[in-house]
Amino acid sequence: MNPILDALSRGLRDLFQLRVLWIVIWPIVLATMAWLVLGVIFWDTFSGWIATGLTGIGIQNWLEGVEPRWVAYAIQATAHLILFVPLVFITALMITSLFAMPALIRLVEIDYPILNRRSGNSGSNGGSLAGSLKNSLIAIGVFTGIWFVTSPLWLIGAGALVPFLAATYLNQRLFRYDALSEHANPEEMKTLIKIYRSSWWALGFLTGLIQFVPILNLFAPALTGLTFIHFGLARLSELRNLTAVRNNLSEP
Repeated sequence: MNPILDALSRGLRDLFQLRVLWIVIWPIVLATMAWLVLGVIFWDTFSGWIATGLTGIGIQNWLEGVEPRWVAYAIQATAHLILFVPLVFITALMITSLFAMPALIRLVEIDYPILNRRSGNSGSNGGSLAGSLKNSLIAIGVFTGIWFVTSPLWLIGAGALVPFLAATYLNQRLFRYDALSEHANPEEMKTLIKIYRSSWWALGFLTGLIQFVPILNLFAPALTGLTFIHFGLARLSELRNLTAVRNNLSEP
């Protein structure tokens, strides 16, 4: 089976284990509660941003003249929801990446019994919580930049592609690091990220699509984590086997 589809199918299999259900639920619940609180506190600020955006695309002036008024209010409420939902899912992805991945890794690594956790020359694994946080901040920064730079595309009708591009980047940047961080040493991480760059992006795209499917998107953070872990650990196993064979051949 194609390695990417194999990782996705294994992730789907693991997703429905009882132990995973809590990991599926709590990042979404925590992210939702956090943004509900922030939404209430900063309602005027968020409303101002939305009004500015609607003005920029010429809709706000039209809304002010719409009758009956409830239609205008419904459109504005929909705009708030369109902003709220992506923020919740982005936050849930970050929570999963930073805090839920270790539990998912412990679940998945039983499929790779010969894959021991290793240390690099520096005496540490390839990743750490500080490294994961740094990686997450970079991912969110670039993700935000993609939305900002590509915003003019909405004016010419090509803006519908932006969410998929942004989700693809965010997923592959967030989860490839954490998928390898507890088993690979720094050299192995660099090698795997470089060799399989296109595959990481393909995984980011496939798991990103799930974020736009109602109901299924509730499972997206955990499924994304599981899929990236399976792909990363399988490729790490192959790399170590290849290294072992080369070392044996090189011995006199």
